[in-house]
Amino acid sequence: MRIEDYEIVIRPLTPDEGGGFFAFVPDLPGCHSDGESPQEALTNVYDAFACWIEGMQEMGAPIPEPRRQAA
Repeated sequence: MRIEDYEIVIRPLTPDEGGGFFAFVPDLPGCHSDGESPQEALTNVYDAFACWIEGMQEMGAPIPEPRRQAA
């Protein structure tokens, strides 16, 4: 599994949400992170992806295929 095969969405957080940016992988429920900048949120979601995949493999759970085709 490569994170480059999955869509990553980054959106700004409102001040009520604490500010910064939120990044998530829509195809992988619960795979998300945040950061002070879009780049930091992206870097952090790469780490979250690695942990998410590792956790699913340890549990023997299936890993969803990406919905989009890799470029």
